[in-house]
Order: sequence, then C-alpha cells, then structure tokens
Amino acid sequence: VQLQASGGGLVQAGGSLRLSCAASGRTSSIDRMGWYRQAPGKQRELVAVITSGSLPNYADSVKGRFTISRDNAKKTVFLQMNSLKPEDTAVYYCNLYSPLFRTDYWGQGTLVTVSS
Repeated sequence: VQLQASGGGLVQAGGSLRLSCAASGRTSSIDRMGWYRQAPGKQRELVAVITSGSLPNYADSVKGRFTISRDNAKKTVFLQMNSLKPEDTAVYYCNLYSPLFRTDYWGQGTLVTVSS
C-alpha cells in the first residue's frame, strides 16, 4: 500500500487548509483511514480517523475545527482544517489501517505551519 499526501503549507492563525491522501496498492473497502501529526519534540498523535462506513473520530483538540471525510471510489481521505492555531503546526501523516493484513501504513508526511 502506498499513501500520497498533499495540501500542507503555511497559513496564518484562523486560516484553513485541506489535506488529501490517496491510497494505492493492496487496499480494501474495509480499511480505516486517518491523519496523525507530530510536532517538533513531541510524539505522534491521532488527529482524526474515519472508518470504511465514514464514521469519524477526532482528537479533542481539533473537534469542531477539523473535518475528516473519504471518497471510497477514489481511495482518498481528506482533512479540512479550519480555525487553525499555531499549536496545530506539525507534520501531518496519512494513515491506513488494514484489518485484512492487520497492518498500519503511513504516508510520507506533509508539513503544516500556522503562524501567529
């Protein structure tokens, strides 16, 4: 499985960005997809995940500001990020969990920088 993420960049506080991640390879319709992030000096943390049935789960820190969605036909997951804060600055990683292979797959990461 390969994951190609895009959409990161520099934005001012209060602004918006949309991340996309396209999966290819040995994917299945039951895969869970999501986003994690890692800020400098911190551990990687969950941002949002979405099941194959489009049920989302969010970190408390992003609830009400971020929206995760997916297009199963295109094997793509999206993260709409609104009302961005400087503390959202991190490298964002796309994730796919395959229940069939019981394996996590990771994208290359895309940097999001929010200036104050």
